[in-house]
Amino acid sequence: MGLFDTIKEKLGMGGVSNEAHKPVDPNNTPNQHAPDTVIDSERPTAAHNATTTPPGAGPSNEATGPSSAAVDVPAKLDGMAANHPETLNWRTSIVDLMKLLGLDSSLEARKALATELGCPPDQMADSAQMNTWLHRTVMHKLAEHGGTVPPELRT
Repeated sequence: MGLFDTIKEKLGMGGVSNEAHKPVDPNNTPNQHAPDTVIDSERPTAAHNATTTPPGAGPSNEATGPSSAAVDVPAKLDGMAANHPETLNWRTSIVDLMKLLGLDSSLEARKALATELGCPPDQMADSAQMNTWLHRTVMHKLAEHGGTVPPELRT
């Protein structure tokens, strides 16, 4: 798992593990039944039948898309900061952001994260420029991965 994935996980944006995306091997499935067997647990209940909307008759899926489960990144980080023993300026400092998330904020760790996210070599040579680039990029990528991040934190 990369450092950015760890950041997402700490914010509750980790998503589903890769196990859920593996194809099922039909020859190695536990509790297999004969193809024509109906399992009671697979039968719809009266409540399910009464509350099921026919296909095409319900509301569109747009209202329940990815944005409904988006993590409000500033709210989450503000909540974490309120309970942190140090006063951390996570809104502008990548070091403070990493500390707040309980991650190693050393120069080596930040260089590893910068490399993972594709920081230009000329900016990696200057730690201040790298830190600025890194904070902006982390916030931008969190937004790309479904987090709610206001524009002022991505610039």
